[in-house]
Amino acid sequence: MSLRSSLFSVALAAAATAALAQTPSAPMTIVVPYPAGGPLDTSARIIAEGAAAQLGAIKVENKPGAGGGTGADLVAKSPAGSNQLLMGAVATHAVNPWLYKNFPYNPIKDFKPISLVARTPNVLVVNAEQAAKLGIKTTPDLVQYLKKNPDQAKYGSGGNGSIGHISAEMFKSLTNTKMGHTPFQGSNPALAALQSGQVLLVFDNLASALPHIRSGKLLALGVTTLSRNEALPQVPSINDSVQGFNVSTWFGLFAPAALPQADAQRYAAAFTAVMQSPAGKEKFKQMGITPEELTLDGFAQFVRSENSKYEFLIRAAKIKID
Repeated sequence: MSLRSSLFSVALAAAATAALAQTPSAPMTIVVPYPAGGPLDTSARIIAEGAAAQLGAIKVENKPGAGGGTGADLVAKSPAGSNQLLMGAVATHAVNPWLYKNFPYNPIKDFKPISLVARTPNVLVVNAEQAAKLGIKTTPDLVQYLKKNPDQAKYGSGGNGSIGHISAEMFKSLTNTKMGHTPFQGSNPALAALQSGQVLLVFDNLASALPHIRSGKLLALGVTTLSRNEALPQVPSINDSVQGFNVSTWFGLFAPAALPQADAQRYAAAFTAVMQSPAGKEKFKQMGITPEELTLDGFAQFVRSENSKYEFLIRAAKIKID
């Protein structure tokens, strides 16, 4: 064999080794950093099922804890080739870094944003029966009650550092009211506590709260975005009576930063195809969600903007983890 042929063979072998090292060696897993049954979990399972034809079998694992930080940190530090993705959210990538001391991962540098799945408002909900007894029909009614009964009421949330926690603390700050915080491990137990009367109110993801609102068990007082939502057209924006209140929930798929760009593009294309398919849109619609089409660089710019936004909001409101 000539020297030239030998060098060519070595080059081919090196290229093959590099390609093998960059190709995930394990089946894909989407880590949901919250308990099963919530909108992130449901969305991950819709996407996993729909993208399997293009990407192979996709497993969904729930790794709750630390307001989403446990699962996010797991993916950020996952070994090469483990093929783990994260269904991250506003909490894991924009809120938590400004709430926790000695934060374990960098939400910008440790991840490669793949696809934004959805942006939805939170909704301020109260127990319908309890609200009727207290004479609470609107957000101003609630504010009046809280001012007359400082520190007597409690609000629930899906956990310390969750967007529900942030929303309630902003609400307290803007209305100059006082109430205690009862954190739970996820949205479902927070809503169960609300329905049992353990807490007076919850700022919850619209997708989670919507079935309970439609059943009449919960009363929606306002949505947390500046405009109304088509799923609840009769419910006003909280900003109508509490000026400056504007919070939304978003979530999307992230990979560890080392994922090759070619794989990132392939994943983004497969996930977007699922979300924009007629079947996918219908499944998301049932949750009150309209899937997004923001991927890769566009999603990365969005995450950086949200991270900066919540740094300002959290510091301005002096919000701290309990």
